Amino acid sequence: MLKIENLKVEIEGKEILKGISLNVKKGEIHAIMGPNGSGKSTLAYVLAGKDFGEITGGTVTYKGKNLLEMEAEERSKEGIFLGFQYPIEIPGVSMVNFMKTAINEHRRYRGEEPLSSSDFLKLMREKKELVKIESGLTSRSVNEGFSGGEKKRNEIFQMAMLEPELAVLDETDSGLDIDALRIVANGVNELKTDENATIVITHYQRLLDYIIPDVVHVLYDGKIVKTGGKELATELEKKGYEWIKKDVDVVNYG
Repeated sequence: MLKIENLKVEIEGKEILKGISLNVKKGEIHAIMGPNGSGKSTLAYVLAGKDFGEITGGTVTYKGKNLLEMEAEERSKEGIFLGFQYPIEIPGVSMVNFMKTAINEHRRYRGEEPLSSSDFLKLMREKKELVKIESGLTSRSVNEGFSGGEKKRNEIFQMAMLEPELAVLDETDSGLDIDALRIVANGVNELKTDENATIVITHYQRLLDYIIPDVVHVLYDGKIVKTGGKELATELEKKGYEWIKKDVDVVNYG
């Protein structure tokens, strides 16, 4: 589904991603872990099409297409969803109108008829139950006055409504208490199918107690320096990122 080869990105003349390669297949959940400043959010923004830096090398192929040639809106319509670390508020725009417009734009892109109001509200009820989001949140403006946990739950709700083929969740566990974390993780697990894939970007192993990744990658100083299974996340929790730094320093010295 997604193939990244030797991706390099600079921001204001500083190289942030230094040759990342990654292959994500349908039905997989990949976790990308790493300390602050390692390039995790930069990778998420590149995939979503945010205009913030310069791609200086490498390729990104999504469903056989050159992702880097697509505008952000086209990427969304092609099935890519980005869950933000810090979701923004959109005062005056109701959740109902926001989601109905987004879903029907996606349907038009696929050559499908827009959902009627009744069908949309039925879908909305189903997805609210799936991700355990309170009805009060969906009756308000997008994220306006929401707590950090409510904003993250709302991100997962939007993901449920849009049913993306590739979801990229950028530190969606940041600032969540344990109850909110479980709700968010349960939503991710419930939405997993054999036809979609998820990239979970996180600092901490605790999210991976609830979302079981197929593959764990460690991003350090702009490079993926280790790849393994769930046990790699557990090892990081025990040893910290200094352990990774020592291994990288040994390899570089060698």
